[in-house]
Amino acid sequence: MIGLVTGLPGAILLLAAPVVPPGVAATLALGAVLLAAGLHHADGVLDVGDALMVHGSPDRRREVLQDARVGIGGLGALFLVYAPTVGALAALSAVSPGRAALALFAGEVAVRSAMLLVLVFGEPADLRSSSVPFVRALSGPHRTPAVIVALLAPLPFLLAMSALLAPLAVLAVPLVALGLLRISAAKFGGIGGDVVGATGEVCRAVVLVALSTMM
Repeated sequence: MIGLVTGLPGAILLLAAPVVPPGVAATLALGAVLLAAGLHHADGVLDVGDALMVHGSPDRRREVLQDARVGIGGLGALFLVYAPTVGALAALSAVSPGRAALALFAGEVAVRSAMLLVLVFGEPADLRSSSVPFVRALSGPHRTPAVIVALLAPLPFLLAMSALLAPLAVLAVPLVALGLLRISAAKFGGIGGDVVGATGEVCRAVVLVALSTMM
């Protein structure tokens, strides 16, 4: 449901692609969805990018995650995550603004699906992390329903685009979640709020790039 709310302003702007160039519509659409989420997860991309540049122990990297300063690692991470996202949205808009809007909704739902999987299977690196209450809430009997919801939620929007391509695109959610879980365990000793947010942003990029290459 959150993905639908954050995706709505971006989808509206993408539908304006016939009026403005697709690249402009795509840039404004991504900006709209990021603002709708309060740029909260974009901050996670910045922090994780900076922390991954640090040489040292997981403890040292977790210190950098909490540092408010922005370094080249964070700026580089922003570029690597959001530049392909804008490019994919622009390519989709050039073909069909309506399909681009559907793809954006799929991406926004996939963001939350990937985050949910990380919270289900991840272990907090710090008991003071903002991820702890969510990890606890998703343990026990809630785990299986959460996984099912995470895997199925993006499907309606992907199926609306292409019944053949949907299974391929939906694989991005578990694959991105698994990749970020492995990286966070190796580099930070577990997950945290920044890792969860960054996972979602990476997943959006992967889903949209995958859909743009399948058009």
